[in-house]
Amino acid sequence: MDTLPLLPVIIPLLCAALMTFCYNAPLALQRVMGMASVALLLGVALLMATQLPGQDHLLYMLGGWQPPFGIVLVVDRLSVLMLVLTAVLAGFCLVYASRGHDREGAHFHTLVQFQLVGINGAFVTGDLFNLFVFFELLLIASYALLLQGGGAARGRAGLHYVVLNLIGSAFFVVAIGLLYGVTGTLNMADMALRIAAAPAADQPLINAASLLLLAVFGVKAALLPLLFWLPRAYIAASAPVAALFAIMTKVGIYAMLRVFALVFGLQEGLAATLAWQWLWPLALATLTLGAIGVLGAANLRGITAYLVIVSVGTLLAALSLGSEAAVAAALFYLVHSTLLTAAFFLFADLIGRQRGEALDSLRVTAAMSQRKPLGILFFFGAIALVGLPPFSGFVSKLWLLQVTADTPAQGAFWLLVLLAGFIILIALSRAGSKLFWRQPEQSADGPPADPVRLGVVAGMLLCSVALVLLGDPLMDFTEAAARTLLAPADYIAAVQTLAIDPLGGGLTE
Repeated sequence: MDTLPLLPVIIPLLCAALMTFCYNAPLALQRVMGMASVALLLGVALLMATQLPGQDHLLYMLGGWQPPFGIVLVVDRLSVLMLVLTAVLAGFCLVYASRGHDREGAHFHTLVQFQLVGINGAFVTGDLFNLFVFFELLLIASYALLLQGGGAARGRAGLHYVVLNLIGSAFFVVAIGLLYGVTGTLNMADMALRIAAAPAADQPLINAASLLLLAVFGVKAALLPLLFWLPRAYIAASAPVAALFAIMTKVGIYAMLRVFALVFGLQEGLAATLAWQWLWPLALATLTLGAIGVLGAANLRGITAYLVIVSVGTLLAALSLGSEAAVAAALFYLVHSTLLTAAFFLFADLIGRQRGEALDSLRVTAAMSQRKPLGILFFFGAIALVGLPPFSGFVSKLWLLQVTADTPAQGAFWLLVLLAGFIILIALSRAGSKLFWRQPEQSADGPPADPVRLGVVAGMLLCSVALVLLGDPLMDFTEAAARTLLAPADYIAAVQTLAIDPLGGGLTE
């Protein structure tokens, strides 16, 4: 059981390696291997969740090297929440892709597994340099996935995506170098102690490094003004790839939370850090720009891409408050927004397949052959995205509004969140009218919806209902995750008290 924190990285890594060596294996076998890997990841994440009520942190030292000299993996409730969400999302995307999308380019399933290595590694690492390594791994895999199928649009989007993220990676290395120069360590727990005890003369370098990290994570999270790569990349990507990318911005948000709460927030708390104070105005600007983009998008994929930006702005605005209640509510909203935006990327593909050359563009064309079932799914999905009852969008937004009540942030946050919701309602109503209501009588040339693809989208939309039905335990879990996250002293104490197991394998606290 002591090796559990290692498994979210090892399972997809071994699967990807096996697929690489067996690259000529039948596609059906690759699909089975990919789904088996994701199922194991989900099982491991749920198993770790059962271990956490007895202890707040699960730890593993790679190679038996004790921190701060060796690499340590640390899993808490926030990590488990992100691991479960990633596994669920990857499972839906792989099933959808297995209906033909995985034939568009070489090594699709191998690349997905490598991306899962990077994503999961970012969630469990306790070392700042290895966070950079895992970031690079998931970004390299995402570059290749974005270009699956070829085409000029994907090539242009991929170029912009690569260039901006390479600049972000360069800033990441500079920030790590600054912090290592000041503290002499890369272990985040040890770094937190040394930053807290750093002399005043080192504070300018520490502040510079924190601002650089905010920019780096802002690129990954699509925070204004570093978000303009996202709409083009997500629109150009194939549907299952774009759906899987819905978790990518959340990796950036996770990194912000983990690094700033732990490394820079030990003394005065998360909200008091210099870089974190920039987050509130930038998040509100991101939310505003995302809402404008939703209103101006010319197709359903564009609307969904800007909905991702709206969710990023909403999340970061709530997180910028730095309180346990705000973080807990934001984590619940994170789960809801990730699953629903991913579902709409797949839904846009379903609609495009029935509309011929019109694809998912918002213009009147021939009617779809399965307009009624698709229209019903669109109706309920739109309700969930807008934030109307009885779906998870309503519960998550209501909780966000409650935790910001009676705070100085209430006026601006309530105004922009409610206004963005109204704009999203207008945009989705217009889209529904163009796609389903104002249609000629003749049918489109596209084939009927594949039942498996249709089932995947319906299942993802049903997750919104499941979040409501499981609302109480999930809220309790996010509250505990927020409490653990904002208590960095407990994280540091857990890492400091690691000892090598007498058998030489696992670790004990």
